[in-house]
Amino acid sequence: MRRQHRWAMTGGALLLAAALTTACSPEPAPTPTPTGFASEEEAFEAAEATYRAYVDAANQVDLSEPATFEPVYATLSGEALDAAKTSFTQMHADEWVVDGQSVVKQIVPERLGQDSVRLSICVDVGSVTLVDSTGASQVQDRPQEQALAAIVDNDDGSWSISSFSGRDGDPECKR
Repeated sequence: MRRQHRWAMTGGALLLAAALTTACSPEPAPTPTPTGFASEEEAFEAAEATYRAYVDAANQVDLSEPATFEPVYATLSGEALDAAKTSFTQMHADEWVVDGQSVVKQIVPERLGQDSVRLSICVDVGSVTLVDSTGASQVQDRPQEQALAAIVDNDDGSWSISSFSGRDGDPECKR
């Protein structure tokens, strides 16, 4: 199979403190997280599912068939979408070929924002090759596992990845 993958996503303590100081008050109804989910865990799970859908779609990309780009685009927004469209269009025009599969090794929820989640990710790209029309590799000198951060945005229940970046720190990825 072919795929392309460009690398280059609380106030809970205050709520707990407030609940502890109002022991005699009736229990209020649960307040949804800023993302509208019943819990942070549900928001993180939705963000992770979005990232995994992105990887699954990217693993199916055939650079000679632009229609295969659409499922990737469906998981992206903003800066990430613009970068993917530019990259895929150029690689298609230059007749590059991608082969292999990216494998998600670890996803750690890092931060929950008002309408977004930042994920720290380790992705094994060791079996992915990307060659130009002459057969020259375009992915030299890279670690087998990429350490990434992704911002996954929630727009009224519709999740999409708006940006990717390299990252340092935990979780450590194999190099």
